[in-house]
Amino acid sequence: MELGAGSEEDLLATIERLLPRDDRWRHRHGSPGHGADHVLPLLAPPSLTVPVVAGRLQLGAWQSIALLDTNVDREQRTVQLTFMGG
Repeated sequence: MELGAGSEEDLLATIERLLPRDDRWRHRHGSPGHGADHVLPLLAPPSLTVPVVAGRLQLGAWQSIALLDTNVDREQRTVQLTFMGG
């Protein structure tokens, strides 16, 4: 996604509108609205493939890779990077 100029805040506001953190969810363990965290991967997949050419990520001029985790029940996450030669 393109980051900066308010994009991060727009993203979080959109997620809040689409997936409110309230008691509407059937999945109810954890913090209030935790069920939304289980639906979020439908909108923001948990994995990404980005081509690398000559050692450089092939992203658009303004694009960046952003990590998105709205689950406040887990204080620590692990990010796994896998590189495949071609």
